[in-house]
Amino acid sequence: MIAAARMPWPEAVTVCEVGPRDGFQMEHAFIPTEVKVRLINALSRTGLREIQATSFVHPKAIPQLRDAEEVMARIDRAPGVVYSALVPNERGAERAVAARVDRIDIVVSASDSHSLSNANMTTDEAMARAGRVAALGREAGTDVTIGFATALGCPFEGFLPYARVEALVARAVEECGLARVGIADTVGMANPALVRTTMEALRRRFPAAGFSLHLHNTRGMGLANLLAGCDAGIAHFDASVAGLGGCPYAPGATGNIATEDAVHMLEEMGIATRIRLDALLEVARQVQEAVGHAESAVLRAGTSRMLLGARRDGQTKLGAS
Repeated sequence: MIAAARMPWPEAVTVCEVGPRDGFQMEHAFIPTEVKVRLINALSRTGLREIQATSFVHPKAIPQLRDAEEVMARIDRAPGVVYSALVPNERGAERAVAARVDRIDIVVSASDSHSLSNANMTTDEAMARAGRVAALGREAGTDVTIGFATALGCPFEGFLPYARVEALVARAVEECGLARVGIADTVGMANPALVRTTMEALRRRFPAAGFSLHLHNTRGMGLANLLAGCDAGIAHFDASVAGLGGCPYAPGATGNIATEDAVHMLEEMGIATRIRLDALLEVARQVQEAVGHAESAVLRAGTSRMLLGARRDGQTKLGAS
């Protein structure tokens, strides 16, 4: 048997679970707070080390997450798990600090069109605000990260020039002092070649920064794009249990890559996630029951190692007498 050449994949990756925020925010029927708390607690017991639990956004903007303070107050904080929250502005950051989040996550749209749709301001204005949020977090002693939405494709402007993405990352790292940067395929426009070349270039330009990928599966390329990220040396990915998610300000955006699909693929490849897939699949079933749907291949078909058992009879063709 000829041994295949080993690709430069990481030995282990960190998966950040964003379903309680990115996934739940898209549901039309309000998910009761006690259900959110129960699901977050269950996710905490799967081996996940990062969970984006909610967003401190104005209730009129995202009604589904109007219980952010109560969720953070009621969850059982498992040792070793980082519980983060997305914040849109300084007021959201103040609320997050008061709720004792472990990390504040900021998102800035890389394109002006999406930024105007999402935040009613240009990207430059959003970056200025992100700098103020970062300063507020440092003053409070709370870790802060930034993610760039539509960096790998915008539904209004198409594929952005790499130079624009690089310049935004430079502002985040060199001006705002942020050490971790997320690059997002907000509407699932990206392809593996684009993901790999972009992330390789960013890692060369900013060797001290920690990069993560936030991928959506709108056109079925989510896991392929994750693998391209691994090829580029990325070892941190966002994913959403049961494949929930989307973007309320981006037409056509569908769910994130399903956490259980990503974990299944990575573990089958020998890339460690430290997440118990059986426990994660049980939570995915609970999420499906709570919201009434799921976009998860492994939840639907089972794992690759789930055998049906040996056949005792030959094939019977349909219609045979």
